[in-house]
Amino acid sequence: QVQLVESGGGLVQAGGSLRLSCVVSGDNIPIMAWYRQPPGKQRGLVAIVTDAGTGISDDSVKGRFAALRGDAPNTVFLQMNDLQLDDTAVYYCNTYPRPRLPWGQGTQVTVSS
Repeated sequence: QVQLVESGGGLVQAGGSLRLSCVVSGDNIPIMAWYRQPPGKQRGLVAIVTDAGTGISDDSVKGRFAALRGDAPNTVFLQMNDLQLDDTAVYYCNTYPRPRLPWGQGTQVTVSS
């Protein structure tokens, strides 16, 4: 069974950085994506990672976030710089364009002022 395991979140001050990791076990998935769910809001797409490249989908994080594919199979990262209060959310990885795998637990990112 395919499992998604996200990690790397935490509490960080505004302007700080974090790198999130996602490991997919049990399958080879060429296109992955990062999603996030802020408190009280719906989960939304943040970034896409393919074998050919990466892209940022959320305009609010362009220039600050970068999605990366790791050297290890089925490992993707989300490098987050200059974090802002509005970046506070639970971050998840899943497939793209449609999240078709059971959601992992996600990793909480909390940005403080």
